[in-house]
Amino acid sequence: MKSMTGYGYAEYGCENFSLTLEMKSYNNRYLDISFNAPSALSSFEMEVTDRIKEICARGHVDVSFKLRTLKQMAVVSVDEDAASSYARAASRVAQICKAEGLDVSFSLSDVLNQEGVLTDIRQETADTYKDAVQSCLSTALDALDQSRRREGDATRADLEKMIKGIEKSLNSVRSHAAELENQIKCGLKKRIDEMLGDKDYDENRVLTEVAVLLMKYTVNEEISRLGTHIKEFRRLLGLDEAVGKRADFLCQEMNREINTIGSKSQMVEVSLAVVDMKDCLENIREQVRNIE
Repeated sequence: MKSMTGYGYAEYGCENFSLTLEMKSYNNRYLDISFNAPSALSSFEMEVTDRIKEICARGHVDVSFKLRTLKQMAVVSVDEDAASSYARAASRVAQICKAEGLDVSFSLSDVLNQEGVLTDIRQETADTYKDAVQSCLSTALDALDQSRRREGDATRADLEKMIKGIEKSLNSVRSHAAELENQIKCGLKKRIDEMLGDKDYDENRVLTEVAVLLMKYTVNEEISRLGTHIKEFRRLLGLDEAVGKRADFLCQEMNREINTIGSKSQMVEVSLAVVDMKDCLENIREQVRNIE
C-alpha cells in the first residue's frame, strides 16, 4: 500500500553546471503530473512523465528542475569581414566629423556592439544534460517511492486498528441480535393482544404479518454483509497495489449497512455499538482518501 503523499529530492554537480530535482506528490483522484524545468531540459518531459507513471497510479506530482551554469559553455566567433567594414566606416565618419570641426571619437566597443561582428555559439544540447537528468530522476523517484511506501505502511497500521474497532462493535451487535429479535417479537405480540383482546383472530395471518415485520426489523442480513465487507477490506490492506478506489467503495457499503442497523436498533447496546462503528468508519474514510 502506498500513500499519495510523498517527497523526493536529488542533485547533480559537475565542472560546468549543477542540477537539482525536487518531486512532491499530493492527493488527487487521478494521476496528474506538473513539469517545471528550464527550456534546456524541456525535451525530457516525456521521459520524466513515463518514469513517474511506473511508480505512481494516482496523485498530483509536482516536478521541479533547477539548472545553474557554473562555466560558460559557448564559443564566440568573429566575423572578420563585418568587423573590418564597421571599423573602416567608423574611421571614415570620424574623418568627416573632424573636417567639419566636430570632435567625435570612436572606441572598440562601438565596433564590437554592431550586429554580426561577434556570434555566440552555444555548445550545450539536450545530450549535455542527459546523464545528469537521468541520475537525478532515478534518485528522486526512488526517494519519492520510498516516502509514499512509508506513509502507506503507517496508514495501513491505522486502518487495521480502526477496522478491528468496527469488527469489535459488530460482534457486540451480533451478540445482541437474538435479544433484539425477541424484543421485536414481544413488542408485536403485545400490540396484537392490545388491539384484539379476547376476540377471535386468524393466528396464521398474524404469524405471517409478524414474520414479515421481523424480516423488516431484524439486522441479521446487515450483520452478515458488514462482516463480508470487513473481510474484503482486510484483504485489500494486504495487497501491494493501488487499492484506494476499491477501499473507498467498501467504505460506502459499510456505511450503508451500519446506518441500516442503526435505524432498526431498539436497544441501547446496539445503538452505542453503531455510534462506535460510525466513528471508526469516518476515520477510515479520511485515511482512505490519502492512499493510492
